[in-house]
Amino acid sequence: MTPMYFSFTSAFLLGLMGLTFHRTHLLSALLCLEGMMLSLFIALALWTLQLESTGSSLTPVLLLAFSACEAGVGLALLVATTRTHGSDNLKNLNLLQC
Repeated sequence: MTPMYFSFTSAFLLGLMGLTFHRTHLLSALLCLEGMMLSLFIALALWTLQLESTGSSLTPVLLLAFSACEAGVGLALLVATTRTHGSDNLKNLNLLQC
């Protein structure tokens, strides 16, 4: 396992572990998702450069566009839940109360 492969794998796994174990606030969950998407983007970009193929060169840009959309939707949900519930604490959110 190369050090570069190890660093991207560990960055993705740290984001995944942060998402599963530290689910107290919505903002921390969104930051973990963004870290996972960033590590996937860098890994895909370097994989495309290593293969030197022009067919898959659009894939990292498409992933970056989807992660930007995901960040926008996540921040909109964060603002909406903060306005309606008063905080972004995930334990206070209950769909049955709406």
